Amino acid sequence: MKLQFQKYQGTGNDFIMVDNMNRFLNVQSIPVSQLCDRRFGIGADGLIVLEPHDHLDFTMIYFNSDGSQSFCGNGSRCAVNFAKSLGIISGKTEFLSTDGDHNAEILTSGEVKLHMHDVSGISVSGNDLILNTGSPHYIRFEKDLSNLDVVGCARVVRYSDDFKKDGINVNFIKESGDTLNIRTYERGVEDETLSCGTGVTAAALAAHFASGKPVGNFSQKVQSMGGMLTVEFRFDGNHYDEIYLQGPAEFVFSGKIEI
Repeated sequence: MKLQFQKYQGTGNDFIMVDNMNRFLNVQSIPVSQLCDRRFGIGADGLIVLEPHDHLDFTMIYFNSDGSQSFCGNGSRCAVNFAKSLGIISGKTEFLSTDGDHNAEILTSGEVKLHMHDVSGISVSGNDLILNTGSPHYIRFEKDLSNLDVVGCARVVRYSDDFKKDGINVNFIKESGDTLNIRTYERGVEDETLSCGTGVTAAALAAHFASGKPVGNFSQKVQSMGGMLTVEFRFDGNHYDEIYLQGPAEFVFSGKIEI
């Protein structure tokens, strides 16, 4: 059969989008890894399917490029703009993703502001930090990102005895004035990506945690390889809430492919 799709990207994190609101397609039959292959398929970091939900606007089903499933921050933001293009939503939405319900808003600028779930547990591993922002993340502070062997260093962590079973995303961050610079290796893609929304969120919270954990409301700009994102959050002394991930989510092209 011919599969109609759209391609979206959020700061270089790119996704194949499929409209399955009428449930014409058996999601488990989609050859995800083949379609995401950059040489023999469409090419993408992941594939997203939108399906109906009983009382929310839609259900977002996310697949990493290897076919595994997880929550994806940038993918969720792209899914929101995709849903708008289909006429499912207008400006604000509530939808179901892998880690539960999420609210989001399309701003007048076209950027999407996504409400993330609360974070209460940050673990310390030597000088590194571990937390879950919908997907598990390992954070390491670096002095130089430009000459770093991201894939090599990340795989040592990702395939260590502690993480090789379920996998973990590995982020390297560097503070530069009021901006964080980040490079991320994503499990499921098993490579460096230009951006990772849950990784950017984790980096902003980790940097705040490492700074001495002052109480209050904060806004942190994070520069990924693919563009700038903003993370807003509140810290009450025990946990992080009111966490928002904001940035561009843009249509690239549409097409049909035989599957």
